[in-house]
Amino acid sequence: MSTPDTNHQPPSLTLSPAEQLLAVEEIKQVFARRLRIMDTKQWDLYGSVHTEDVVSESWGAGNRVTGRDLLADAIRNTLDGKVFVTSVHHGHQPEITLTSDTTATGIWAMEDELWWTNGDAEEHLHGYGHYHEEYRKVEGTWLISYRKLTRLRETASPDFYDYRGTTRPPR
Repeated sequence: MSTPDTNHQPPSLTLSPAEQLLAVEEIKQVFARRLRIMDTKQWDLYGSVHTEDVVSESWGAGNRVTGRDLLADAIRNTLDGKVFVTSVHHGHQPEITLTSDTTATGIWAMEDELWWTNGDAEEHLHGYGHYHEEYRKVEGTWLISYRKLTRLRETASPDFYDYRGTTRPPR
């Protein structure tokens, strides 16, 4: 890991190089925690990694959720609602930029797999893309304040989207 380039830091960034490295590591931790909490269905903890006013966009432009509680409910309903969906989410190769002492942006390569049972058939989705995120330090803790999921490729069993009562979402 290289030392942040303090010669080209934003004017509102006054953190030392060591503090910048610590901030980036804390952001990586909150990102990883969110994925683990989501995949292990620990819904009581899901909101704890987001700001109160978080905005999330996924499954196409028409699915925008604002607010920690509404986001937790939306994710819970998608993965653990009427139909239980086993999920595995991975985030790789983060590009994190501190934009001030208390704000940052990040882009993560992502891969996810989701499975659910449709009668006797197992349905499956395997997706690849990127998370585009923003972070804000609130009362000493880095939290996710914005997330947009963009997908580059999906492979899915023919009836995967039946559990949502929809067809394949627009990209």
